[in-house]
Parts: sequence; C-alpha cells; structure tokens
Amino acid sequence: MAGPAPQEPIKTQQKCIAIFALLCCFSVLLSLVFSSVDIWGDDEDGITEENCSRDCRIELVENIPDDLFLQVDGRPHLPLSAGFHILLDHAKHSVEVVSPVWTLNPWDLETTPSIAKQGQLLFQRLLNLKSHGVKLKIASSLTNSAELKTLAAHSAKVHYLNMTAFTRGELHSSFWIVDRTHIYIGSAYMDWRSLSKRKELGLVLYNCSCLALDLHRVFLFYWQLHDRDYIPSIWSKRVTALYGRHDALELQFNSSEASAYVSTSPEIFCAKDRTRDVDAIYQVIQSAKTFIFISVTDYLPLLSRSFRGTTVTRYWSPIDEMIREAVVLRGVKVRLLISFWKKTHPLTFNFVTSLQSLCMTLHNCSLEVRFFSHKEQKEDAQHGLNHNKYMVTDNALYIGNHDWVGSDFAINAGIGLVIKMNNGPTDRGATILERVKAAFERDWRSKFAKSLQGNKDQQSKYRHMFQKKMHMGSKEEKKWNDPLS
Repeated sequence: MAGPAPQEPIKTQQKCIAIFALLCCFSVLLSLVFSSVDIWGDDEDGITEENCSRDCRIELVENIPDDLFLQVDGRPHLPLSAGFHILLDHAKHSVEVVSPVWTLNPWDLETTPSIAKQGQLLFQRLLNLKSHGVKLKIASSLTNSAELKTLAAHSAKVHYLNMTAFTRGELHSSFWIVDRTHIYIGSAYMDWRSLSKRKELGLVLYNCSCLALDLHRVFLFYWQLHDRDYIPSIWSKRVTALYGRHDALELQFNSSEASAYVSTSPEIFCAKDRTRDVDAIYQVIQSAKTFIFISVTDYLPLLSRSFRGTTVTRYWSPIDEMIREAVVLRGVKVRLLISFWKKTHPLTFNFVTSLQSLCMTLHNCSLEVRFFSHKEQKEDAQHGLNHNKYMVTDNALYIGNHDWVGSDFAINAGIGLVIKMNNGPTDRGATILERVKAAFERDWRSKFAKSLQGNKDQQSKYRHMFQKKMHMGSKEEKKWNDPLS
C-alpha cells in the first residue's frame, strides 16, 4: 500500500507564495515612498492639463539701476519690482519661490536706505502673505539664511536642497509660481541688489496655467529632495515633464501664436521627459535663420570639477560648437554681449577672440563680441552689473538662470524657458521676441558696451587681470569664480 504523498512540494509552493506576497508588499511600499506627492494630496487647485489656460499675457520685466542711463525706444518695460508686486496682488492661494539667494534686507548698516527700499518692501509683503490666506512655499539650498528662518517663523514652508551631496554644485534656479497660474522666470534673485544695483531681465506670464502646471512639476522635484542626500531613481509621475522640445505647449502670448516649454539642468535633475537646458539652447540656435543675440554675465566653455582637493578643468565644447556651426555653416549673424567686471575669468577673452577669428577670411560671416561694463564697478562689483542670461533669435527666445559656463550646466541646478513664435503678431503690439530684441539692441548700442578688439587700454587691463589670476592660490581662485562672493 502506498504511503502519504511527500510534503516537500507543498512547502516549496507555500514559500514561493510567501516570497511573492513579501515582494508585492515591498513594491507597494516603494510606490508609497516615491509617490509621496500623490499620497499627501498636494492639490493642484483644480487645474489639469484638460482645463488649464493657454491664452496668456506676457510682460518683459527689467531692473535698470538709476544711474545706468539707457535710451528707451518705444514703450518702457515693466520694472522688475513692479512685476513681483503685481504677482503678489494676484495671489489668492499659493506662492512658490525658488531662489539661490535670500538677502532682501541688507545687513550692511552703511547701505543707503533708498537703494534697499524695494527689497525691504518685497520681504514685508512675503511676510504678510499668511494674513491674506496665501500659503508661501520656498525651495532653497541656504540652510543658514536669517531671512528664510524669519519667513518660516511666519508660517512659510521651506524645503532645503543639499546641492553638495547631489552634484557638488549650487542652486541657480530662480522662478515664481503664483496660484499655479502666473509665473516669473529670469535672472533676478531674492536679493535687494537685483531690485536696485544690478541690471536684470526676466519674464512675467499671467493666466498661463498650462505652463505654470509644468513649472510646478519642477518645483515639486525640488520639494521632494528635502532632507535627502541622494537623488532617487524612481519618481512620482507628478514630476514628469508635460512638455519638451519634441512636444512643446501650443499657446498664445498677447494674442500671438506660439509654443513653449521649460528645460532644466544638470542632467541628473531632469525628470522623465524633461528637456536639458543645453538641448533647449541647441534647438533655439539650430532654428535661427538670420540672427542670434546672446546676453550673459559670463561666457566660459570650461568645466571645472574638484575632487579631494584637486581641481580638474577641461574644455566644454557644446555651446561653443553650436555658435561656430551657426556662424560658419549657416551664415547666421551672432552678437555676444558679456559682462566685463572684476570677476570675469581671464580666459574669457581668449575664447571670444577665437570665436571672432572665424570670420577673418570668410565672406558673409558675422560674429561680434562686446563687453558691458559700468564705470563704478571698480568700487562695487555688483553695481551696474549686467546680470542678464538670455538669447533671442529671429524666431525664438531662451531665458535661463545660468551663465554660459560649462560648470553651471554640468553641476548647478537651473531652469530655462523656450518660446518660439509660430506666426506674426495678430494684435498691434510687438511680440515678446521683438521686445527682448529691442532690449538687447539698446544695450548693444549703449556707451557701456565696448569691443576689446583694437582697444589697447582694455586689452592691457585684461592682461593685468590674467597675470593676477596666474599668481592667485587655489582658495583665491575659487573666490574669483564665485559671482556671489
């Protein structure tokens, strides 16, 4: 008579079921951890991709110091401080801000009160948001900021990004989102100097909730990095990009047909489907037919990385090669306006001279470089500094947070906005491209923009800077390259 069936297959089957159940639980747990935004119910104020607004109003905002006399052609641009206050006037539910600097109140007692007034007014309005029922959220890398601590004490929610752990870089991103409907992107920081001493340029977009919804996803990406020392490999779908260079948002700006999308950097900060800043710049340069006008504080195609006390520097070619290809192979006219100040890297002159030499023997080749310099920068590096960071072409605009320095795109966090005009204006006003182009040409023609080519005095000054740089130690070298020092 046969004995009882062996129990071993049954036990094995039970073990497999138990292991499978554990794996399912672990997967659910992972989903809960990495989809925390969905669980915590970060409400989108009822705004979705289906009902968001694509009929936007856009304004160019600038801060031009009082003693920086620039000729105004046509309608003057909205002052930067006014743009911020109008955004706060619109706020009903939420204000989300990312800025690399928080110094709206000068702690230097010698600062002239009138110069710092706009920064102090803006700080007070941010402090008073709670009394109007508006939630203030801030993402920053500054863990020891007195202003952020004061805002947090007044009910602002502040999340910190450990950029040193993520990339050994810095946070350069600067943008606002108000009620997931209105946004600001530009060169200005939450710094009283951005509202008084420095020359800044940015864009304010009203009733543009489709684009604001996508920018909010970048904010959520930063928000979820709070208290982490690594970047997760799995993210909630709520930080996935809605639009990019291959599927830009179709919309209207001041009744003109256009397309737009948000880009980010460095690559490790690009969530699924998000376009890299470098790729966005490439697309804008590639699409240019007749001209490319670039205005940045610093231009330096070098990438420097420090590891265990040693700094390794190499040539970083992407943008430099894009410009060369546009000039030489496609005959596009390029103008490059760079700030000339005491923090300018001496090798900048070498690189722009190399660019200009492209057209020495070529016909129909145009590449010009000028340096924007204010006379009072000798005493104060920030005063009159052209802090702009944008590019405008005959059909598109890129405005970002980075200078065109290799290290910025490789390790520092920043964002960009690409706008491409699809047709001519249908209203009587100028398109945003025409207004930015006019701002560039105003600066280009001003007495503050000078060519170093053939200018012996300026070249002598540059050589002196180069010699000084060569004799500086590694500690001083770091300070030289830090635009905020």
